[in-house]
Amino acid sequence: SLAQSSLCRTSCGAIPIRYPLGIDDGCGSPYYRNMLICSNASRLFLRTPSGTYPVAAVDYTDPHLVVNDPSMWSCHSSGPDDAVLRRAANPFSLDTSTRFSLSSKNDYLFFNCSGESVIVEPKPAFCERFPDRCDSACDSSAYLCRNPPECPDALADRRTSCCSYYPKASESLRLLLQHCSTYASVYWRTVGANFPPYDQVPEYGIRVDFEIPVTTRCLQCEDVRRVGGTCGFETQSRSFLCLCDEGNATTYCTGNFAALHHLLIESVLHGRWHVQRASSISCSHCSIVFFSGTTTVSVAGAVGIGALVWYLRKTRKNSVVTCGVQSNENRLF
Repeated sequence: SLAQSSLCRTSCGAIPIRYPLGIDDGCGSPYYRNMLICSNASRLFLRTPSGTYPVAAVDYTDPHLVVNDPSMWSCHSSGPDDAVLRRAANPFSLDTSTRFSLSSKNDYLFFNCSGESVIVEPKPAFCERFPDRCDSACDSSAYLCRNPPECPDALADRRTSCCSYYPKASESLRLLLQHCSTYASVYWRTVGANFPPYDQVPEYGIRVDFEIPVTTRCLQCEDVRRVGGTCGFETQSRSFLCLCDEGNATTYCTGNFAALHHLLIESVLHGRWHVQRASSISCSHCSIVFFSGTTTVSVAGAVGIGALVWYLRKTRKNSVVTCGVQSNENRLF
């Protein structure tokens, strides 16, 4: 509960960290608590039930992250003796209680599968013969088996069977790997937006999608017109907190009174707003409202309206008022 916005790191190495993700406890959304780790070498890792995996990239526009499984096969891990293809891989899995999910843009290649336990067939021909069992087939004529990323001829002259199958859950990935020697995960990365899906290229890695919970409290907390803070949570109750530079709040940040002074002075000096006395003022949260057509800026302060009036009188004592209130009752200068 003592966390402040300055204690929430915004990056790990070259990877930006923003809501809903967080690498410090109490930062981001509690749905992803303790899921990401930033090592002392500034490397980002994803923690799952099957292990801890390095994160290669994070995208917040199309919310997903890409992780690498060191145990899976790739062109970089393949040796002359194909030892990697014969090494048992640890199947990747996710915690289903979180908002992470395996992306449908992943393709999985399985190598040296048992023909007695796994249906390894060319997918089109198999689907014509057994349409009711088409989903259970591992496609041996898949494009990626014939053209692995970065090394299209890697499997051509080797005695290695390859088939492509998309597991609908991490559990089915684990079951299939019980009958195959190893696997490779390939995701389709978008490189443009002109001619989908032809603007996608295959790359090694596991794409993991995540959700961005949007709440009214978080939107209010990050509102820069209210001296924006950082969305976080209380570590014991997991209830929402708005993390501010000067402490925490349950709604939005109110502590940066210097920003209020600067905003009000700039507005009056440039004649951009009229100043109107608030119709009701409470003793704990005083507010001043600026009007300019349809533009409204509301800033909550932690001091009384009298202190603000005194400050403005001091800074603009000899100034001629050309805008604002026109009666003695409402006059601020």
